Amino acid sequence: MIEDVQKDASGRMDRSVLAFTKALMKLRTGRAHPGLLEHIEAEYYGSNVPLNQVANLAVEDPRTLIVTPWEQQMVPVIEKAIRNSDLGLNPVTAGSVIRVPLPDLTEERRRDLARLVKQEAEHSRVAIRNVRRDALSDLKEMVKEKLITEDDERRAHHTIQELTDKHTTAIDKVSEEKQHEVMEF
Repeated sequence: MIEDVQKDASGRMDRSVLAFTKALMKLRTGRAHPGLLEHIEAEYYGSNVPLNQVANLAVEDPRTLIVTPWEQQMVPVIEKAIRNSDLGLNPVTAGSVIRVPLPDLTEERRRDLARLVKQEAEHSRVAIRNVRRDALSDLKEMVKEKLITEDDERRAHHTIQELTDKHTTAIDKVSEEKQHEVMEF
């Protein structure tokens, strides 16, 4: 029983860290990487689909991404989706290939991105603390129903706190690395 609660908490905390790292992939750093465009959706036969499901995303050089749609009629749709995204990118179409040049980041924009990284990190830490709260309430419920002893609850509480600390440290480490990457010239 206790192991199930701990395993569930650990899995949910792992997913929070993974979601945080995926959210950071969407942030521009100064170098081109395909993850920058993966969250953008384009209309494809009546439904919105992520770009990586309708086109190949590749890096041409450190400042340029290339989007190669699988179907020719998707070129203007994908171009419009990239232009309308919140990334501030201006794609250029050359036949069936869309080039997406990445403009230089200004110092002010870099500070804004670093602030966004901090906010995302805090949201992830809150999510991890919420998982801890849920696990601890499950343990209290087990004690109340006399399924486990109070000593078992204390030991499990300690283990869950260690899990929380481990995952929070992972979030902090990833956050610091991304902030350093964003502020790099």
